[in-house]
This record gives sequence, structure tokens and C-alpha cells, in this order.
Amino acid sequence: MKISASIIVFNEEENIGALLDTMDWVDEIVVVDSSSTDRTKEIIAKYGVRVFDHEFKGYQDKHEFADAQTTGDWIFWVDADERVTLELRQAIEKLKFQDEASLPDGFRIARKTQYLGKWIKHCGWYPDYQMRLYRKSASYWDGVAPHQTARVPGRTEVLDGELLHFTKRDLAEHHRVTNIYASLAAEHLAQKGRRAGSGKMFFSSVAAFLRTYLLKQGFRDGVQGMIIAMFTAYGVFLKYAKLWERNNNAE
Repeated sequence: MKISASIIVFNEEENIGALLDTMDWVDEIVVVDSSSTDRTKEIIAKYGVRVFDHEFKGYQDKHEFADAQTTGDWIFWVDADERVTLELRQAIEKLKFQDEASLPDGFRIARKTQYLGKWIKHCGWYPDYQMRLYRKSASYWDGVAPHQTARVPGRTEVLDGELLHFTKRDLAEHHRVTNIYASLAAEHLAQKGRRAGSGKMFFSSVAAFLRTYLLKQGFRDGVQGMIIAMFTAYGVFLKYAKLWERNNNAE
């Protein structure tokens, strides 16, 4: 059972070294960059991993390219701002002693996120299961930008352990990423012929806040939970506002 780690990066000098420090147990590491302008490539070079530079044409295209460069039968997809816990590493390594034919096509892994100095346990952010370890031959990428993910048609199971996710260093980064994601989502909706008006902007964003803060108990995460709920609502509002803008400009 050969496991290849698949990592896509862009300007990740603050993260990539710490991630690679937790990945020396896999059989192969493939990193795909898109012409980073910081020290990302310099840091990666110290680890002796396989590195490719691929023009950015979207997250799904970049992931598909990265997976295609791997030589293992199994792919472990990890983001640069994530860390592999010892328990998760041990759970994956135990798989090598099992009959590979009896294993499912993919494994889902719990992800725990740190946001503004606090581990978030609610808001819909935990356990946030992600399908990250999968048979290369059975996998495909699908979903709506920027949240495409690897999928398999067959059975999946949950692995012990967690991925630690160190997201959004500050509110400025959260705002920047929210704007980018809203643009991608609006573009997707526009391609499907969807439209939005003031009612859609207002009620959808209010519903997103109530769902995150009350139904998903974001209030239990303190100030961070309130901020997450507000950003979630803002992201929904911005998505539909950008959709309205696209349609209005076209008219």
C-alpha cells in the first residue's frame, strides 16, 4: 500500500515547512505550486519532495493535476495550513497491515480548526469530516468552486485522529478570502442562470447567521463564534450581491 501525499500551494511560506515536518512517514510527497512569489519554493526544496509548477486554472484543475503526478495507489490530500496528528498518522499506517482488497475506497477524517487563537468546536466547523485518503484509481474531483473535493463511488469509512487546521491568521485575511469565495460562487450561479434580488440577499444572509450562531451553537465558541457567524452571513450576502451585479451589468 503505497501512499502519496498531494499538496497544492501558493505563497505558503508561513505554513508549508510545518506541514512537511509532519509528513515524513508517507511514501511520496507531491507539491504543486502556481508560481509563488514568496519563499515557498525555497522552503520546499529543503525537504527533497517532488515539486511541480502548474498554471492556476482553478482549484479542481490544480488538484487533478497534483493527483495525476502521484505514483502511489492511495492519495492523502492535505492543505498547507493543516497538520497531521500522531493519532491520525498511526491510524493510516495501520492500514498497511490490512488486506488492501478489504479496504473501502476512501476514508473520512475529522478536522479541528483554530480560529483567532481558539479551537472551534461548534459553528458547523467541527468535526468537519473531510474525505482525504482515497484510492487513486477510484477517485474523481467534483463540487462547486472553491470547495471542490475528491470523491469515490464506493464505500468510505472514518479514521481515528484529526487534521489540525490553522485557518485565517486575522480578520483581514478572512475578509479577503470571503470576497474571493463569494466571487467564485456568484460566477457558478450565473453560469446556471440563477438570479438574485434584495430579498434573496437579505433573507439568505439572515438565515445563514441564525443557522451558524443558534442552530449550530456558534454562541458556545464565544466572540470567535459570533465573528464566524457574521462572516458566514456576510459571505452569503456578498455572493448574491455579486450575482445581482453580474446580471445587472449584463442587462
